Amino acid sequence: MQGSVAVRKDMVRLPGGTFAMGSPDFFPEERPVRETTVDPFWIDTHPVTNAAYHRFVRETGYVTVAERDPDPADFPEADPAALVPGALVFRATPGPVPLDDFRRWWAYVPGANWRHPGGPGTTLDGRTRHPVTQLAYPDVLAYAQWAGKTLPTEAQWEFAARGGLPAATYPWGDDFAPRGRRMANTWQGRFPWEFLPGRGQADRPGTTVVGAYPPNGYGLFDTAGNVWEWTADPYRPGHAPAGSCCAPRPAGDTQSRRVIKGGSYLCAPDYCLRYRPAARQGQAEDTATCHLGFRCVTPG
Repeated sequence: MQGSVAVRKDMVRLPGGTFAMGSPDFFPEERPVRETTVDPFWIDTHPVTNAAYHRFVRETGYVTVAERDPDPADFPEADPAALVPGALVFRATPGPVPLDDFRRWWAYVPGANWRHPGGPGTTLDGRTRHPVTQLAYPDVLAYAQWAGKTLPTEAQWEFAARGGLPAATYPWGDDFAPRGRRMANTWQGRFPWEFLPGRGQADRPGTTVVGAYPPNGYGLFDTAGNVWEWTADPYRPGHAPAGSCCAPRPAGDTQSRRVIKGGSYLCAPDYCLRYRPAARQGQAEDTATCHLGFRCVTPG
């Protein structure tokens, strides 16, 4: 590992430093590239797992946003009968579709939550070491507080994801598949209908066990692909100097959205291409999805 120290359980200490945050080569929201400095900090080596979140719920009795009845005041135009607990679930299409409307492959599924990430009938059997998903922003804050940690800032997350390679496109270098080796759980094939499983993947797109793919230079797993990850920062459409694709909800009030990083198993070259440290997206704080998780940090 480059410049990291593993002492705390499932965490590494990063030395901090100054790096060029963002990228001039891909999407507008990654610009402008700006020099950013982070202090030393500890970060989880992998996204929080279903097993870890289960311990939190068992000890606290916490009920996630996706398990609660929606407040009709928050959805004044909705049919009250449709306001039932649930979350967003990906549904592969039977064939090629235009990629201009995410509603073609996303559905709000009553009963979908972290215990049933694909909706009623799905379970966590065999998935205890997969990243926990279907959590809204309040749900990850509650866990972090219980664990005595916080969520990473966008700058901390990107610094960590780069793994000591500050100018590389991916956490491991500039070649997405060096020597033909799969380095991350991302979509292979033509999105959102043709899925060609790779190493460690099931016959359908979904999360994989944390640590199934090689770590970056800091010993961190899944900093590209598997699941998007929440950060603490409010979303802005660019790297504004004042500021410290795949999100299935239209942009709204910037203060109600948070930056998510890392891409997921649904990111494909022909649609998303956000499984890179510099990539970023805004996610509504009240929205849980089947491809979004998180990891935590503590001061260094």
